[in-house]
Amino acid sequence: MIAAVVVLVALPAGYFLRSHLVANVTYAIAYLWAFSFQNVYLTRMWVGGDTSTFPKDGDTLPLEYGAMTLIVFALGFGLVAVGHRLRARRGARVAA
Repeated sequence: MIAAVVVLVALPAGYFLRSHLVANVTYAIAYLWAFSFQNVYLTRMWVGGDTSTFPKDGDTLPLEYGAMTLIVFALGFGLVAVGHRLRARRGARVAA
């Protein structure tokens, strides 16, 4: 779910929103909403017995899950920056 938000929100936000700060905040809000929703969904699955995402032992931290979501979060900020560069290049080409 969070990967879909990264693809569907980050690049368009960077491209269509002029302010880099506004684009980053827009992406962060969308990502954090999806992250919360995904955590509720995965926790419900874990309580039901699925241990594919979270370990069976409740005292063990799911570090792999945390690291992967952090990487996806950072990737989204990179896509926002790419969207800004694409817009700047298009604007420079049109001005020339």
